Amino acid sequence: MPLRNAGRFFRKSLRQPLYAARVLAKRGRSYIDYAIRDGKSAYPESVTLFLTHRCNLRCRMCGQAHYTGPELSMDNLKAIVDDLSSFHPNITLFGGEPMLHEGCMELIKYIKGKGIHCLMITNALLVEDRAKDIVESGLDELNVSLDGDAGIHDVIRGMPGAFNKIMAGLKKIKAIKSETKSSKPLVNLQCTITKYNYKNLESLLRVASEAGANSLTFHNLIFLDRETLARQKDCDKVLGCSSDDWEGFAFEPEIDPQVLHEKIEKILSDSYPFAVDLYPNFSRRELIGYYANPEAGSGGPSSKACLSPWIAAYIFPDGEVKPCLNFSYTFGNIMKERFTELWNNDKAVRFRSFLKKRKAFPACCHCTELFRY
Repeated sequence: MPLRNAGRFFRKSLRQPLYAARVLAKRGRSYIDYAIRDGKSAYPESVTLFLTHRCNLRCRMCGQAHYTGPELSMDNLKAIVDDLSSFHPNITLFGGEPMLHEGCMELIKYIKGKGIHCLMITNALLVEDRAKDIVESGLDELNVSLDGDAGIHDVIRGMPGAFNKIMAGLKKIKAIKSETKSSKPLVNLQCTITKYNYKNLESLLRVASEAGANSLTFHNLIFLDRETLARQKDCDKVLGCSSDDWEGFAFEPEIDPQVLHEKIEKILSDSYPFAVDLYPNFSRRELIGYYANPEAGSGGPSSKACLSPWIAAYIFPDGEVKPCLNFSYTFGNIMKERFTELWNNDKAVRFRSFLKKRKAFPACCHCTELFRY
């Protein structure tokens, strides 16, 4: 684990010690496999289920393509969970907006019935109407995307009134947890740093307090330039895949890293009744390099290696199992083969082996997953 993430992991382990211990054990096995096995790995620490591509927002900084298309049925999803339960990964529900999938609440209960840690990433617009179900489902963590106070958040998310709707839902979760004396779900606010909000990040401290949040994390922006995308095409040809989904992240960040660093340092210098983190937790020099250097992270032989495909997996609404969010490369389809059969098949080993030789692909340079493991 990178030293920059150790503090964040330690704080999380205090809130969820058994979960943290399992994560550490699984991650350690994956690190060893990365070092000594040629492209094969122990079953992943985490699996993200993208329940839908549909979304009820159109956020300014979001590079995801939101569209309708095939979605896994509840029977399909339960069969996937049954297979995953053989090695108990942490399961994250994501989208689009995962609560737009009609089986979302039922799926959470099914996952928890298997004794598996479950986290949901949501824009929280639907939380108010489902607050009771969310608490009763046993969901471990509710990660809510917030960009600032009402004025900032609603502009970025493109929906007047969105902030007040979200806060009403979070306050309802807080009240139900208090009434039922439940510690779950942990509420984690996630703020993506953008040109629209980086000068006003402190506004979220009050928001986190009012929402009864357990943590607040400021996420550095994911972005790329056109030259990097062009160089990525050479890797695409070797792997026989496309990286077109990265196109939505091709833009200038327009963030002054000096100003951002001063803002973050001031925020982190104080104490709060909730955990506050920057992710990735860059030093001043690293932060400036990240935003100023188009190739930061994968610029040469000493650049950081991407270990994510040894530790995490992504299952998309059409059933494709992928090692990365924004490549079309797939290990296969969950509708045809079980996950446990796909994880170390020939396509998976080929992808990991090629990535290990390169350490990272050009498009990895500003993907925050590069700095997670």
